Amino acid sequence: MPIRFVTSCGTGRGKTYISEKLISNWRAVGETVDVLKPVISGFEMETAEESDTGLLLKAAGFDVTEETINLTSPWRYQAPLSPDMAAALEGRAVHVDEMISFCRARIVEAERLNRSLLIEGAGGVMVPLDGHRTMRDLMTSLDIPVVLVVGSYLGSLSHTLTAIEALKSADIRIDRLIVNEGTDSNIPLSDTRYALERFIDGIPMETVKFTAPSP
Repeated sequence: MPIRFVTSCGTGRGKTYISEKLISNWRAVGETVDVLKPVISGFEMETAEESDTGLLLKAAGFDVTEETINLTSPWRYQAPLSPDMAAALEGRAVHVDEMISFCRARIVEAERLNRSLLIEGAGGVMVPLDGHRTMRDLMTSLDIPVVLVVGSYLGSLSHTLTAIEALKSADIRIDRLIVNEGTDSNIPLSDTRYALERFIDGIPMETVKFTAPSP
């Protein structure tokens, strides 16, 4: 059963969209999937159904309730900022050590129950969590393969290669690179793929054309 961490080169690159697709693919072959988004910013309980946490829960077949939200995203903040900044506005802090222990326990549980587990990060690889640790530190501590979601826009090549170097320098295993053609894409997917193939040293790469949900 796969256990993966989904991260990105930055905010708005389609992590949740790709996560939903991965969950759907796993469930289509009969796997039971658990989901985690341990920290989320820009969260309001009134719109929980449409939040990243809510979308992940629904993709995995769970109801969006206060209980399932607490189990999926224990660290929630209202401001749409990096977790450390959003927490500070509320007079709080992101307890990274507790987050690491929480995620590790869920990994152990998934392995014991033979369930798939998808963990989605917040923001990009290097988004700050506290005064000296970033999302990369969480990924390093969990030691599970990472799916890196990037875009196809002017600047995406540098952003993507920088994210790859940040992951590789911390010995984080990159399971695959997914280039997502989001709503702001202004470079053809084929051109971005061709350019990246010269630099990614054999990392499996997929391209996905964003499909907006039906109204």
